[in-house]
Amino acid sequence: MPVISKDHAVPHKSTVPANKDEMVNLFVREKRDNSPEHGPDRKAVLMLHGRSVPVLAGFDLRHASYSWADALAKAGHDVFMMDLQGSGRSPRPWMHDPRNANPTDQGLLKPRPPGFTPGPVTNPSPLNNSDSDRDELHTVVEWIRKERGVDKVAFIGWSAAAFTMGPYAVMNPAKVESLFLLAPIFPPDATSTPPTTVPQPFPMFLNTRWGVESGWNKELRTAEQRAPGMVEKVWAAIMENDAVGRDWGPPEGISRYRNFVRWGWNRTTAAKDGVLGGSVPIMIVYGDADATVNTSPPNPNKELNFSVPALYDAVAGSRKLMVRLASAGHSLVWEAQHKNVHKLSKHWLKHLKVDGKTQGVFDMAVNGDLSPVP
Repeated sequence: MPVISKDHAVPHKSTVPANKDEMVNLFVREKRDNSPEHGPDRKAVLMLHGRSVPVLAGFDLRHASYSWADALAKAGHDVFMMDLQGSGRSPRPWMHDPRNANPTDQGLLKPRPPGFTPGPVTNPSPLNNSDSDRDELHTVVEWIRKERGVDKVAFIGWSAAAFTMGPYAVMNPAKVESLFLLAPIFPPDATSTPPTTVPQPFPMFLNTRWGVESGWNKELRTAEQRAPGMVEKVWAAIMENDAVGRDWGPPEGISRYRNFVRWGWNRTTAAKDGVLGGSVPIMIVYGDADATVNTSPPNPNKELNFSVPALYDAVAGSRKLMVRLASAGHSLVWEAQHKNVHKLSKHWLKHLKVDGKTQGVFDMAVNGDLSPVP
């Protein structure tokens, strides 16, 4: 039986500064496989994107075996993928105006859109923040709990999704079954409170197809790490989820992604009340070539100094696992190791274990072999 896909518009009262108090619809795609062997008690899983890639391009890439959501649905889970405001198919307030792009990015827009000339930002403020992101996640969690009649939802987040899912799980352990973080961004010494001065006063960044490729190239270690043609497949999926950006900039379009102000994800949060690794088991997966999540050499700006091992060490509970994948970078959802990511997540969702263990650090080879790290 094929996987059934259904798109939803989930009502939400916005707390984003750009459209505060307006009723908006958050985009959610549901995936399920109604094969009889899965039964009626399928686990609800919510997947959340990172900073710059819409949720469907990241988790539901319609090419070969790259749809992570399909893999989970075929394993018997009810999968939900959401776009926060400013990303993908959810509302993107202020982002229709090219003058609201980072001034250093505005040069990418030549020769389109017609008549555009770089200039001062129209709305000098980041679009989202940690509070508004968690509010949107909360709305979707509550909607899933009601829609599926479940008490808890399992979380899967990629990259900057950790800023939202990590603190939310700590604050709402009765609603979160488990936490699977892929290539999580974790600044161990970052601030716990909103900044008094808002940094980067513009709503969005811009990127090009070449920007995606060049950043990805820096984390390639072997010729087999990325299959031929994957940059084009990924860029096409990003453009499919950006109805405005695909008509901007060079012939292949421009990717627009939100600028947000973050706080409250650090050592203190990860250890708070022993929730992570306690009532909310956590699994962390990352690639050994991922220079995005492990800052080297350390950045003197504590907000930009990231470390995955520091997250594992900060989690106070004992139910915590970390797996490092060989020959994999930050874009590992589209790399050769993607099938091992699918395999790990399916096993985790079913057993909350790896190699029979609920705690520990492991290396995983490209062929899927696991070895404990002493």
